[in-house]
Amino acid sequence: MKAVAVRPGTPNSVHMQEIARPSVDQIEGGMGVLVKVLKVGVDATDREINDALYGNAPDGDDYLVIGHECFGVVEAVGENVKRVKPGDFVTATVRRPGGSIYDLIGTNDMTSEETYYERGINLRHGFLTEYFVDEEEYIVRVPQGLQHLHVLQEPMSCAAKAVHQAYEAQRRMKVWNPKVAYVLGAGQIGLLTTLVLKLRGLEVFTLARGEAPNLKAEIVEGLESTYVSTSQTSMTELVKQTGRPDLIVDATGFSPLAFEAMEHIGHNGVVVWTGITGGERKSEVPSDKINLEWVLGNKLLLGSVNANRGHFEMGIRDLALGDMMFPGVLEKILTNPVEGLDNYQEMMRLLVEDKDALKVFVNVASA
Repeated sequence: MKAVAVRPGTPNSVHMQEIARPSVDQIEGGMGVLVKVLKVGVDATDREINDALYGNAPDGDDYLVIGHECFGVVEAVGENVKRVKPGDFVTATVRRPGGSIYDLIGTNDMTSEETYYERGINLRHGFLTEYFVDEEEYIVRVPQGLQHLHVLQEPMSCAAKAVHQAYEAQRRMKVWNPKVAYVLGAGQIGLLTTLVLKLRGLEVFTLARGEAPNLKAEIVEGLESTYVSTSQTSMTELVKQTGRPDLIVDATGFSPLAFEAMEHIGHNGVVVWTGITGGERKSEVPSDKINLEWVLGNKLLLGSVNANRGHFEMGIRDLALGDMMFPGVLEKILTNPVEGLDNYQEMMRLLVEDKDALKVFVNVASA
């Protein structure tokens, strides 16, 4: 069957690869789920893997099938599978277990090992293909009523996890009731994080470079939040208007802005980094000032990588609620469909060249 792959370590190596079609019996214990892929979302991670900034092939292969945001329909299941059945819409988690205690208890996203395994990213093949098989544990059912939001399930899980982790960490405060949040970046993760925070009752300011009116501003405002163009209002100026925020989530993948967030977070506040930077950029920061304010202000910085099954389920619940509260808004994120795996060059062109491409996704097959 067809798959879209790269040769890790070789820039601009995206190509069509023929691979064997999987079967349910490849998974031991009757726990296999065979999924027909319907749609796959692609993002900056796929672009950077094609740029050879990171990513490794599975043992024994010289290629890596990319694509980690999947939506499909169950084709067949092993005899001991209970959670899904043929005909169900599903997505799949990304991280796969290593050998640490965190991997063994199902929190693969919190592994303490240096080597990590992620489908479509590192040492495990991804979903940009016609079929895949995986263990039931990593397959998450998607309600039929959310099929129109298809590939948003995986990025939504990342947004849900980032916010959940902040609240989990702030149990240390005994009482933490944040009122104001900044979201840095209005890509898919930033917009979905805006939704999660709005559903928690915060006043949300979503910062991005583009000047309004634009689609991102339209979506943010549709989520009853405030869009801030950093080309017109800097973060420093925004703080003068709103006071220091209680929570900042960076979803830019731009390290200078991630570090700038540390200068503006309020007392007892949290900065969450979700963006990944694959380059070698260096920046100057007011380190003495940050050190002083962070120690005296009991401030917290945490990193949040992709999500485990529980976060996917949280994200699906928030997507469902958000779609009801703000009908028609979330669909606007899905801007750039690409028809078929054969059009992988157009898929990559959109990722590289089209700065207005908010969410690129490939229509692999129909249900």
